[in-house]
Amino acid sequence: MPPVVDFHIHPLVPGAAKPWIIEWMRETYGEGLEDQLAAFADPDALAGFLRSLGVDYAVILAEDSPATTGTTSNETVAEMCAGRPMFIPFASINPNLLNRPGRELRRLVEAYEFKGLKLYPTYQFFYPNAPEIYPLYAVAEELGLPVMFHTGSSVFRGSRMKYGDPLFFDDVAVDFPDLTIIMAHSGRGFWYDRAFFLTRLHANIHMEISGIPPKRLLEHFPELERVAAKVIWGSDWPGVFNIQAGLDGVRALPLSEDAKAAILGGNAARLLRLPAE
Repeated sequence: MPPVVDFHIHPLVPGAAKPWIIEWMRETYGEGLEDQLAAFADPDALAGFLRSLGVDYAVILAEDSPATTGTTSNETVAEMCAGRPMFIPFASINPNLLNRPGRELRRLVEAYEFKGLKLYPTYQFFYPNAPEIYPLYAVAEELGLPVMFHTGSSVFRGSRMKYGDPLFFDDVAVDFPDLTIIMAHSGRGFWYDRAFFLTRLHANIHMEISGIPPKRLLEHFPELERVAAKVIWGSDWPGVFNIQAGLDGVRALPLSEDAKAAILGGNAARLLRLPAE
């Protein structure tokens, strides 16, 4: 069987999240959640927790969104992942804060061995097909790094959803045919149809389904089985707190066993060049 890969983990770093993110989590999950989560600031505790759920690998995401959700530095993520083979580090670059983002990506990969890049257009305020972002994609394509983008809606203060439309990736996929493009949340809220169509159209575009309740997946994507080889599961933890429910929900879907195994880790393992079993 392929490994189980959680492609969407936000590490808990004290002081990294904006106050309104903490407020949202309290309103959503209750006052006691902070105490439950405090232990997971220790990366070994997080690794043990994930292993207890049957997760073999986890993509750990940096974030540079100071105007909206907060900042978890690349250096922090690199330190968390060092010496922990189950953790796969993804860098984050805010293209509005750097003159030469491509050069910075190359430096980060050389210094810390990042395995991918996460970009947050909705939180960092840029259109994914803007020409000034293209040098960043060129470096990622050259280095063989998958690039994951936040797409679709967000409830967090300051977010600008116009930047989250998956249609912008049509340009990027055409102009960078060897760049692996991953749409986190698959256009959640407004653009499920566009995310699905683009995944079928372009060989280098993939859907990532974090933040979508599994029981709603076939409602949003009735033909999900047709693109199962290009669908990636992630939890979006701790924003989605119950990882076990997410895993169980995908396993309960009326899809083939091969499709579910691919979604829960086989596809991610291929893109990240992880051991197949």
